Amino acid sequence: MSLQRQALFWLAALVAVAFFLYLFSGILLPFVAGLALAYLLDPLADRLERLGLPRVAATVVILLSVLLIFVAAIILIAPLIGQQIVGLVQRLPETIARLQELLATQRQGWFGGVVNQGLGQLRDSLGTVVSQAVNWITAFLSSLWASGDAIMSVVSLLVVTPVVAFYMLIDWDRMVGTIDAWTPLRHKETVRSLAREMDESIAGFVRGQALVCLLLGTFYGIALSTVGLNFGLVIGLAAGFIGFIPYVGSLTGLIVSVGVATVQFWPDWTMVLLVFGIFAIGQFVEGNILQPRLVGASVGLHPVWLMFALVAFGYLFGFVGLLVAVPLAASLAVLMRFAIRRYLESPFYTGAQGPSMLPGGPKGASLFGPRGLPQDPRPIAGPPEQS
Repeated sequence: MSLQRQALFWLAALVAVAFFLYLFSGILLPFVAGLALAYLLDPLADRLERLGLPRVAATVVILLSVLLIFVAAIILIAPLIGQQIVGLVQRLPETIARLQELLATQRQGWFGGVVNQGLGQLRDSLGTVVSQAVNWITAFLSSLWASGDAIMSVVSLLVVTPVVAFYMLIDWDRMVGTIDAWTPLRHKETVRSLAREMDESIAGFVRGQALVCLLLGTFYGIALSTVGLNFGLVIGLAAGFIGFIPYVGSLTGLIVSVGVATVQFWPDWTMVLLVFGIFAIGQFVEGNILQPRLVGASVGLHPVWLMFALVAFGYLFGFVGLLVAVPLAASLAVLMRFAIRRYLESPFYTGAQGPSMLPGGPKGASLFGPRGLPQDPRPIAGPPEQS
């Protein structure tokens, strides 16, 4: 097959996948969630299977454990979180009004001599910005409820997702082996290498970043609650959860927590600085300990590429798009790196009749991440290659 035909084939496949997601995005949520859950839990099932437990038994043990943890978390934490969310929403207008009052007061005092008219403009625009944000969130939730049939979506998510995850987790290695057997023999090694790199990128980022978000959210929630900040638990957990988007979660949590601390502890600047210090410590630990150890630079995605993927797929396919944004972004990044390497080795780039002598192309940072293909030709899972 010529290069043009291969490009047309993969372009047509990409268009077909995008059209399928767009057409069935309203019903795909429990299936995508079940597939994601099976993918995340497959290494644990493989480990239990190596210990001598049958695959079906390992799947049952894993899913029951996950279900028990989920139910326990709902019973223990959900009432407190729900209470804090309701309280935060009810007191949000009062908090904003108090912040405006403090800004106006400080404008007349020593702080006004520093910022002069700028603080007054900030005070005047603060209410407009916040009101627009609240209106946008309300409209978004309303549209989500109306267009997605939220009740049926929640019911199907709780009922269908475990069933899909159960069957996918049982047959995961078999499905991967079948797909590997379908791969054209001429391109089998290349496809295996690309698939292995995609798996390492997706698994390393999703599993590692999810653990980072969980640890950070727990730290923020406990630390903010310990210092006595109102709604500290829900603010900290939300900051950790949104931390999946680079810089957005920590910045949002910092702004909200400092604003609440200013209103609650004024004029005690020590407590406000303490809240600020909690997020400073969290960012230091994340950047120097958690990210290098749990995610790693070799499998990470560039923040700009990740944010673009989340916004683009969320805009096109809704909540399902948000679920598949990171895996698709990682896969596309691997394919782009592969295409760039092939281009750098081609006569079109080198001007020669043979492949380039540059094994990896020019050195430097890449928007799509690190370069280099794994050297292990074995498939990700499943039986070895059959002739």
